[in-house]
Amino acid sequence: MKISVIGCGYLGAVHAACMAKLGHDVVGIDVDERKIAALSEAKSPFYEPGLDDLLEEVQATGRLFFTTDMAAAAGCDVHFICVGTPQKKGENGADLSYVDAATSTLLPHLRPGNIVVGKSTVPVGTAARLAEWVRQVEPLTQMMWNPEFLREGHAVSDTLRPDRLVYGVEGGSEDHPAVTTLDAVYASPLDAGTPRLVTDLATAELVKAAANSFLATKISFVNAMAEVCEASGADVTQLADAIGLDDRIGRKFLNAGVGFGGGCLPKDIRAFMARAGELGADQALTFLREVDAINMRRRTRVVELTRELCDGTLLGKRITVLGAAFKPESDDVRDSPALSIAAQLQLQGAVVTVTDPKALANAAGRFPELHYELDTDKAVQRADALLLLTEWQQYRDLEPYALAELVGVPRILDGRNVLDAAKWRAAGWSYRGLGRP
Repeated sequence: MKISVIGCGYLGAVHAACMAKLGHDVVGIDVDERKIAALSEAKSPFYEPGLDDLLEEVQATGRLFFTTDMAAAAGCDVHFICVGTPQKKGENGADLSYVDAATSTLLPHLRPGNIVVGKSTVPVGTAARLAEWVRQVEPLTQMMWNPEFLREGHAVSDTLRPDRLVYGVEGGSEDHPAVTTLDAVYASPLDAGTPRLVTDLATAELVKAAANSFLATKISFVNAMAEVCEASGADVTQLADAIGLDDRIGRKFLNAGVGFGGGCLPKDIRAFMARAGELGADQALTFLREVDAINMRRRTRVVELTRELCDGTLLGKRITVLGAAFKPESDDVRDSPALSIAAQLQLQGAVVTVTDPKALANAAGRFPELHYELDTDKAVQRADALLLLTEWQQYRDLEPYALAELVGVPRILDGRNVLDAAKWRAAGWSYRGLGRP
């Protein structure tokens, strides 16, 4: 099929490349000329494992090209809206200006029988509003909502082999003509057995918000348990293992640490609360305020623990932060707990060095006042304490005996609870985990 993907950021660039991989003819459209230039050379403007190779592979087939000209969408059968919905400045609600702009700019290029498919994460009610726009311009064009469930670091595989596909259509009927069209788009994963659910538009919009809110709640729950464990002398990792064996609960997302960040969970749960308030259902989501509060409190707690680790003062202490991205296998520093903690430490008088294998350029753009060092050995030289805040594999594999020869004082705070405490203590380190004795 002929497909346009409007918005070539994280979601759109991956989606465009994967649709071409599935055999479709795809045009990716974005207003950012530098982004389009990079993608046209098979170079992703962000780090995502496997994406550069995929871009090179599918562009060589001639099935994928990128442009800033929306007119290139003319003649396509399916149009995916993949632009960002950031948090509004000074508010909890989502900024829909990019979604609205993408849709309105697309409207003149629609033709009868086209399908417009929203993939962006939006407040419930957005799809119905945009559907009315589309209907007024081209009555024979259908509007759908097909939420994405990508994990940064696994986005390519999550698109090619999703764990589920959700189609939101007006009326929520399997017989809706757009369902057949989208089935053709996703023929390969559907043939491989991917579950597919057809809902109404509102339900499809809520699926992503509800899923992210549930995951955020699990993370904040175990972090709340970590606070109780620290007060009582219990071990939150063993606690998580024990309750995770209950198949009603499961072990995933029960890892205590510095909390969640990134461009999805924090802003999505806040936008969900804001939209519920607009609908008069704000009391249903008041628990998310505490989920958010617990998450932000973890960052302050790490600063407090670092002060304890450094004999009660941060003033003049050399602190090395291992990790800047909000999670490993990503260069995304949006709402990164690691960077937030690093900045707080520096404000309280510490001399902070941040290292990360992929995210330093983005980190420097957000916190230029911090010192950055790509080489891990150089970053830890004469450090008074190390903080492991992003669990890249290379940090998990650090050798404590060798590392002790480089630092000033062998002290480490394991902000992700991924290190072997006994091993590090045996090597002479003062080790501190979160929610662990």
